[in-house]
Amino acid sequence: MKLSSLRRRVDQLDDQLVRLLEQRAGIAHEIGRQKLESGQAIFAPAREAALFRRLSARLKGKMDGASLRAIYREILATGRQSQGGMRVAYLGPAASYCHQAARERFGVGTDLVPCPTIAEIFSAVERGEVEVGVVPIENSNEGAVGATQEALLSCHATVCGEIYLPIRHAILSRTKSGPIRVLYSHPQALAQCRHWLALHLSETKLVEVASTAEGARRASLEKGAAALASPWAAQIYRLVVRHRNVQDNAENSTRFYILGQEPTPATGKDKTSLLFSLPHRAGALHRALGVLAGKGLNLLRVESRPAPGKSWEYVFFVDVRGHVDRPDFRRALRRLERQTQDLRILGSYPEER
Repeated sequence: MKLSSLRRRVDQLDDQLVRLLEQRAGIAHEIGRQKLESGQAIFAPAREAALFRRLSARLKGKMDGASLRAIYREILATGRQSQGGMRVAYLGPAASYCHQAARERFGVGTDLVPCPTIAEIFSAVERGEVEVGVVPIENSNEGAVGATQEALLSCHATVCGEIYLPIRHAILSRTKSGPIRVLYSHPQALAQCRHWLALHLSETKLVEVASTAEGARRASLEKGAAALASPWAAQIYRLVVRHRNVQDNAENSTRFYILGQEPTPATGKDKTSLLFSLPHRAGALHRALGVLAGKGLNLLRVESRPAPGKSWEYVFFVDVRGHVDRPDFRRALRRLERQTQDLRILGSYPEER
């Protein structure tokens, strides 16, 4: 076919797409009306996960799964807007990695709300000020995020999803060259770049702030200051990227929890996050984890953290493959409850990897 014919065919397909998208928007609006009448939440993570998996399976090689997901991310965001809209809290200010994760998961058409601390994100979800919150839970290099674990101990928002985001750190400043007197960033980001920083900025004062975006904001206000943040933050705060990809590990990535108020139905490919403490008895952890392993449940992550107000006692965060609604999982939890103290189900949700 000639180029002109190909373009006419593309125009015809675009016309069909517009008609189909309008039909989809009309149906989404009706779904929203019925959800409102029945008191259901706008965000349906199990439904969205099943949709992505079904559509990806229908691809025949002319488009990759990431491109399809990016298109449908905005389609779903538009659908949620037609159902009344949804507010998503993230660790701000704008252009933090948490903001980037929220935007890449929920689309630019979603109302994204910055919060100054991780604790405030939990509070906003629990108070119903936002429908969903996004918080970092672990990094591939530095492990668990303590502020999120601490909030999980006292708050009762439900984990209803997860997001994996590749982390690509950059050095940002107001000018392309010149000495850097002070470098602002989040402590996790500084730790993920410690070797590069020791080699290239050994004389620079490192200052920890609440988020990488806050570091970029401060760097934009001070002469001789820089930030360790995402390249996107340079656009938001009118900074220059002086060095790219300064993370020590090229495969650096962060996992985020999606917080909500309602449990998520099973999808067939799920994770469950648990929290418990243990009595001071020899072999207590071995017996507790053995309950799960004995039922054939795959342990994906085990993290410990000092118990608040109790010297030399610990709480454990465990991720298990499977959904809490499965009968074998329920039986394992009943046995686990007898081996542990303060067992809590943080949430079952679709597995992203």
